[in-house]
Amino acid sequence: MSDLTTLLEVGGPVAALGGGAAYARAKHPAAYWSTVGLPVSTVRLLGSYGSVMEACGLTVAPSRLRILAVKAMTRREVRPVPPRRGLIRPTTTGLRLRLRLAPGQEPADVAASAERLRHAWGVHAVYVTTVKPGVVELRLVGYDVLRRVRMPRKVADGFLKVPVALREDATPFVRDYRTIPHQLTLGATLSGKSMYLRHLIAGLAPQPVALVGIDCKRGVELAPFAPRLSALATDPEQAAELLPVLVKEMEDRYDLIKARQGIAPGTPDEEITSDVWGLPEHERPVPVVLFVDEVAELFLVATKKDEERRDEMVTQLIRLAQLGRAAGIYLEVCGQRFGSELGKGATMLRAQLTGRVCHRVNDEASAKMALGDIAPEAVQAACSIAPERPGLAVAGDTSGGWSRIRTPYLSLGDAAETCRESAHLPDLPALKPFRPDVPVRPTESAPPVVLPHPVTD
Repeated sequence: MSDLTTLLEVGGPVAALGGGAAYARAKHPAAYWSTVGLPVSTVRLLGSYGSVMEACGLTVAPSRLRILAVKAMTRREVRPVPPRRGLIRPTTTGLRLRLRLAPGQEPADVAASAERLRHAWGVHAVYVTTVKPGVVELRLVGYDVLRRVRMPRKVADGFLKVPVALREDATPFVRDYRTIPHQLTLGATLSGKSMYLRHLIAGLAPQPVALVGIDCKRGVELAPFAPRLSALATDPEQAAELLPVLVKEMEDRYDLIKARQGIAPGTPDEEITSDVWGLPEHERPVPVVLFVDEVAELFLVATKKDEERRDEMVTQLIRLAQLGRAAGIYLEVCGQRFGSELGKGATMLRAQLTGRVCHRVNDEASAKMALGDIAPEAVQAACSIAPERPGLAVAGDTSGGWSRIRTPYLSLGDAAETCRESAHLPDLPALKPFRPDVPVRPTESAPPVVLPHPVTD
């Protein structure tokens, strides 16, 4: 009886501790990793590093000098040599360590064994990046960071840079317009595309950038940000009037570059290789970011007259995509559906959009249109996004690289308030006729002051 009582006294706290750890792992994975997962994974890595590398085929035969030294000093067996390991650096989401590859190895050998390393060391994922020739870095992620997105505290942001999402390797996904000037963003209803767009606008609002919007859903997506927008078109008719003004602004900026650099006035714009960033700061025009929501609405036609207008708008969009970067004009094209069946110019416009972000879509054709020409293996990843994870997307660029990302939650009210606070930032005079009307916010009336009756004799 006493033994049973002792067992219950000891087993109770142990069971409570195990239950608490299981609860923390499910509900608070970051806290669980810092307290339990990090020490356990570190011990596993240190204790099994050599045997795991040998099992994964990442070892090489030792040199003759090493064989002679081992045989002369000890009697133990000479084992294959694994890559030399650097210091283990813990992070809030996992571990980082560098490996110096042995002669004859390449980073692809380590990347091919990433799944084996994940299971051997008990982590959520392992990612391999090349630091320099002969050195790779292993980034071990302890838990699914995309289940509950928490952006890093320190993010390398800057002018025309917006940290908009988190990658699956726990690094921030930064939208850099200077590096990737134009981008295509696709996503079905409730896929998180609007949240992604909301983060972009809120991140650009405090910067000295002119924001222009084309929202053919009567402005329901971009109207809350009207205080910060320099121009807003809410239907194809207004877009047909706004796009020529942007093209004229682009041509005027090319003329400014020509005049500053002494280029002949008759030189075609396509032959000018410099851009507005080479101009002195006091002469440099304000950068422009054009947001096009529901781009398919610009391609739809009902009459012959609409077809002529559509062809003209698509041509102007293609011109902006081809020549806008040097003039400081950048495109963010969004939509639920995008395919070659939209009409003439759709494929040509897509070819100019370097960046690609594909949320959950309703058909495989849209995923192929977004990612098939740059990373065919990413199409399947985009098609497998579950509806239960809004904001999850596959991001890629024309370099062929791609990764899963997820946008954190940002309320519409917070984003709109950021735009209202930044309404004083630079504007473009040429876009003044298209500036949206901003309703005046009602002010709370102060309660009336009731004065006491005067006291008289």
